[in-house]
Amino acid sequence: MSEDRSKDDNDIEVDFGAGARMQRERSAPSLSSSSSSLREPLLLTRRTNNTSQLAIVGANVCPIESLDYEIIENDLFKQDWRSRTKTEIFQYIFCKWTLALLIGLSTGLVGIFNNIAVENIAGFKLLLTNNLMLKDKYYQAFVAYAGCNMVLATAAAALCAYIAPAAAGSGIPEVKAYLNGVDAHSILAPSTLFVKIFGSIFGVAAGFVVGKEGPMVHTGACIASLLGQGGSRKYRLTWKWLRYFKNDRDRRDLITCGAAAGVAAAFRAPVGGVLFALEEAASWWRSALLWRTFFTTAVVAVVLRGFMVFCRGGKCGLFGEGGLIMFDVNSAKPTYSVPDLLAVIFLGVIGGIFGSLYNYLVDKVLRTYSIINERGPSLKILLAITISLLTSCCSYGLPWLSRCIPCPAHLEDQCPTVGRTGNYKNFQCPPHHYNDLASLFMNTNDDAIRNLFSSGSEKEFQLSTLIVFFAAIYFLGIITYGIAVPSGLFIPVILAGASYGRLLGNLLGSLSDLDVGFFALLGAASFLGGTMRMTVSLCVILLELTNDLLMLPLVMLVLLISKTVADCFNKGVYDQIVKMKGLPYMEAHAEPYMRHLVASDVVSGPLVTFSGVEKVGNILHALKLTRHNGFPVMNEPPFSDAPELCGLVLRSHLLVLLKGKKFARQRVMTGTEMMSRFKAHDFAKAGSGKGVKLEDIDIKEDEMEMYVDLHPITNTSPYTVVETMSLAKAAVLFREVGLRHLLVVPKTPGRPPIVGILTRHDFMMEHILGLYPHFNPHK
Repeated sequence: MSEDRSKDDNDIEVDFGAGARMQRERSAPSLSSSSSSLREPLLLTRRTNNTSQLAIVGANVCPIESLDYEIIENDLFKQDWRSRTKTEIFQYIFCKWTLALLIGLSTGLVGIFNNIAVENIAGFKLLLTNNLMLKDKYYQAFVAYAGCNMVLATAAAALCAYIAPAAAGSGIPEVKAYLNGVDAHSILAPSTLFVKIFGSIFGVAAGFVVGKEGPMVHTGACIASLLGQGGSRKYRLTWKWLRYFKNDRDRRDLITCGAAAGVAAAFRAPVGGVLFALEEAASWWRSALLWRTFFTTAVVAVVLRGFMVFCRGGKCGLFGEGGLIMFDVNSAKPTYSVPDLLAVIFLGVIGGIFGSLYNYLVDKVLRTYSIINERGPSLKILLAITISLLTSCCSYGLPWLSRCIPCPAHLEDQCPTVGRTGNYKNFQCPPHHYNDLASLFMNTNDDAIRNLFSSGSEKEFQLSTLIVFFAAIYFLGIITYGIAVPSGLFIPVILAGASYGRLLGNLLGSLSDLDVGFFALLGAASFLGGTMRMTVSLCVILLELTNDLLMLPLVMLVLLISKTVADCFNKGVYDQIVKMKGLPYMEAHAEPYMRHLVASDVVSGPLVTFSGVEKVGNILHALKLTRHNGFPVMNEPPFSDAPELCGLVLRSHLLVLLKGKKFARQRVMTGTEMMSRFKAHDFAKAGSGKGVKLEDIDIKEDEMEMYVDLHPITNTSPYTVVETMSLAKAAVLFREVGLRHLLVVPKTPGRPPIVGILTRHDFMMEHILGLYPHFNPHK
């Protein structure tokens, strides 16, 4: 990870010359524990970090590495900042807001495109099925319905399997890991963006029990990453102004804005998007980022609203009416009594239990599907087709179990419904009758939620209908998440929660003052709280979805209860998926067992250091034999009175320096010449896959014996901790500052000036248990 210590490094036995050396540690760890096993001496003459450098991104296994959120304060950076004029500083600030505007516009347009495409494709499929059923061609109707679903599912799975496997799933765990400092080349690639958009459209239109909300978060992050790449030299799209954003810190802020914009575009909830980014996605936050994120989501809201008004006149095909409020339950009675509060508490408890069970089953299914997905693209597509057939059979077959219900008298809506939307689907029923289960299954997911949230119609859905629908959606949602299509968890959870919420409302009947539609909303909130474990952002998203501000206290209560109950069993679904995928996520708090260890107990080797003026051959040799991304730089006589730590130099900077070939034949400092030869933006982080690679370096034999001055590119103020600092404090510092390398220095003089380097993987439980197998981290 941060140093990218790999298994290939374990057996390195080389001498990097006088300037570069390997240092092996060391001494017994100081474990302050009463356990007798922890008092045993744990002597290791050679420690290596063998934790995996791979993780599952989407449905694909790929290499990962850390991001550099630390400001690299070397001489070139300082010179660049000192030379910036007020005009350039203004340009930098202006670019930040311009990019936030472009992210909002782009994400809003993609959100509109997704909605229009899904509504039209799914609408055509449902109209075709309905027309065949009106002609009593039931078998042909099923073939048409299942065939359309299978074609769409195959298209979505093929895109994921062959073009961008990283686009499978919701993408929220990957975005969350990226904002925590974990990067993989494919997480935010342009191909991932393309497949995420069209794969999500095909997957949702195929009738899968998935949503487009999670993929929209990933889509917004991909758009932000693409805009924040700083242009493209290859296509001559690089502008001078964009060079300021060629660093991980600014890209992180842009991707945070993109994730918030994705939520705003998916739920049409701009404030909820900001709170989602704050509560769930981002690991670092500050007030300036809050302003830009709010501005981005406001732009999304304006774009959505404008297109919604445009589409109301039927100019967008089968796209239905609606504004920023998706599910209007504002007509519900805004009063409640003590029995209502007891019912809400019961809903919260049930939501917590169902949610924790849902997370447990999703984890098991994902582990099973990962075995299938590893066997190649063809099996990924076959699995998606199988789930599509099962979903089609349930959606078309289960409504036959429901009896026909006479249409209610004095009804404003048409009954039975003519067309693809509405609460009163005819299905196989005679005239003036409707099938309530078909009204839920033979609809788009958004329309099914709208039907469940509808108020004032207690007789609209039978108890048996709600029970069957809840059971089917609950288990279809579990087995669908994990197939190789872009899929979100919000919609399945809202559907299942709204089902048992409305069921409870029907059971209470006259005992409650609350409308059954509002009980459906509370059920959805309880299930969301039990699975996602978010509170503030979910509360605001649901309020923006339903325009029901008067019921805010009850929504808050049910979310708090469901989260509290579910936390007794397991973690939130996204936290579980992050861990299952092998993404080395740093939590906001240190684990209790870390207090029994100190920093020097977990640093691993081999440690490679360079002199301030180093031989070119030694640097090239080290780069070839290791995959480390950071190297300590030491000053030695004659450049200092005694060996001292000068700072840290990055692998990417060394590659740029070697490619520039600014070498000297004598071992002297040439910093002044290098400062005129190189600029800070020469060492800026390139876009995905565009940086200088080791294969690009062509060093001749005579140049191998020449020297290069590393001082101008060395970060002279890296974060350091003393070797006796507890691992818990070091972990908090590492995470809060957003580090990639944390240098460990000795406490006593007379020793080498650096003990080792802590990287992300050194804080992982797997690494610690690998060093000390008898250590029990759960005590």
